[in-house]
Amino acid sequence: MADYVIEIENLVKRYKELVALDHLNLSVKEGEVFGLLGPNGSGKTTAINCILALLQFDKGSVKVFGQEMQPDSYEIKRQIGVVLQNVAVFEELTVQENIDYFCGLYIGKKDKRRQYVEDAIVFSGLEDFRKFYPKKLSGGLLRRLNIACGIAHKPKLIILDEPTVAVDPQSRNRILEGIQRLNQEGATIIYTSHYMEEVEQICTRIAILDRGRCVASGTKEELKAMIKTGEKIHLEAWELRPEQLEEIRRLRHVYQVDYREGMLEIRCSGGKHNLVHILDYMTQQEIGFGRVYAELPTLNDVFLEITGKELRDSAE
Repeated sequence: MADYVIEIENLVKRYKELVALDHLNLSVKEGEVFGLLGPNGSGKTTAINCILALLQFDKGSVKVFGQEMQPDSYEIKRQIGVVLQNVAVFEELTVQENIDYFCGLYIGKKDKRRQYVEDAIVFSGLEDFRKFYPKKLSGGLLRRLNIACGIAHKPKLIILDEPTVAVDPQSRNRILEGIQRLNQEGATIIYTSHYMEEVEQICTRIAILDRGRCVASGTKEELKAMIKTGEKIHLEAWELRPEQLEEIRRLRHVYQVDYREGMLEIRCSGGKHNLVHILDYMTQQEIGFGRVYAELPTLNDVFLEITGKELRDSAE
C-alpha cells in the first residue's frame, strides 16, 4: 500500500451559511505531482489552508505525513514548502538575502543554510541576479524568486498555488522543469493552475473540486475516460443539406453535429475509427470537403463536462 503524504476525510468548513468544504475526501500519495483543479469558489484555497492548519474546520480530519495536523505541528510544518499565487518577498532585501531569510526560518546551521541558499539560487536560475532587489526583477524572475524562497529548505511536501500566472513562456518552462526536478529529487507536489496544458504536462494524478467536494480524481487518462466527449472531428465542407447533417448525426458514436460557415464539427463518444467512418460517408455521398483534423479529448473537456464551466472562464 502506498504511503500517503496527505489524507483528508469528510472535511467540512462553513462560513456562516456558506459551505466551503462539503465532506471533502482527498488523498495524496508520496512522490506524486498532484493537480488540484476547480472553478473559483470550489474550495481549493480553503482546503489548502486546512491542510496547513491555518483554518479551523467544523468536521473531519486532516493528516499530513500520517499525523493529525494541528496549528502547533511545527515539526510537520518544517517539512512543507508553500508558494502562493501572490508574490511574498521583502522589497528591501536582495534576491540572495530574501532566500536566506526564508531558509533561515527552517535551517539554523549557517553552513547548511548557506549551501541550501546557493542550491535554491542555482535551481531557480537566479545566479546573475543574486544582488538585485525585487523591484528590479521582471515578472518571470520575481516568480522564480518566490519559488526559491518557498523551497530553499528542501521540504518533502511543496504546495504551489498558480506559480506561473502572468509570466513569460521562457520563465514558465523553467518553472515547470524545476517542479519536475523537485519531484524527481523526492518532493511530493500539490499544484493548482488554470492552465490545463501545464497540468497535463506535469501532474501524475488530478482531482477536480466543485462546490466543496471532490467530483472526480485520477490520472489524466482516467479522467478523460469518465466523460462522454471523445474524439472531435473538424471538417471543412460546402453546402451540406439538412438531410445529410441528419444522416451524419445517425452515424455510430456521433452524438453532436454543428455546422457553421462551411465548417463541420462532429463530437463522438468513444470509438477508434470515427474519422474513417465520416470520410467514408462524405466520399459515398460525393460531398466536397477540404481541411480535416481530429482532436482527442482534453482536460478542459473533462472540466467542462463535469463542472459545466470552462476552467479559463472560472479564473476570471
